[in-house]
Amino acid sequence: MDAEELTSLVASTADEDPLAGLGSVARLRAETERTEAVLVRRARNNGATWPQIAAALGVSKQAVHKKHSGRGLPGGRA
Repeated sequence: MDAEELTSLVASTADEDPLAGLGSVARLRAETERTEAVLVRRARNNGATWPQIAAALGVSKQAVHKKHSGRGLPGGRA
């Protein structure tokens, strides 16, 4: 999803119809989760540790490891 699409989705959360706004929130959440997974995988592939990634996300090491470990990282690293 490009920046223009994201901007449009964010703007549509202010729609007068709350159901339309909620649909946009759901799409934003899905895109955010996808982007987070990609960035965590990149960080691990570049040698970042789970504590470093957790600090960047503002969560515990355990939380980020549980959510993202085992997602097919090269070399069998989890």
